[in-house]
Amino acid sequence: MKREFTVHFKVIHQDRSSLLRGIIYLEENQKPTLNDYAQCLKDCGHDVILQDKENIIFRAFKPDEDPYLIHILEEDNDHIRDIVIENLVRNLMK
Repeated sequence: MKREFTVHFKVIHQDRSSLLRGIIYLEENQKPTLNDYAQCLKDCGHDVILQDKENIIFRAFKPDEDPYLIHILEEDNDHIRDIVIENLVRNLMK
């Protein structure tokens, strides 16, 4: 049975960075591979090649844009803080 695995990644341009998410569907007890991460980023619209295998950093390209980096944030999938949700909750509690 497949399960969803949320991939958190940071897109790093020269003048800004963004935290984004994607989803990989994996079999139970399966861990994502570099190819899984690359396919997830491609599904999110990034044309990528692996730049740093050890730190899971990809170089990405888009037409009419300078190349940029994407860093996969490796954390325990169950313990990643969702800053957007935390901010929404904080605003509702005021």
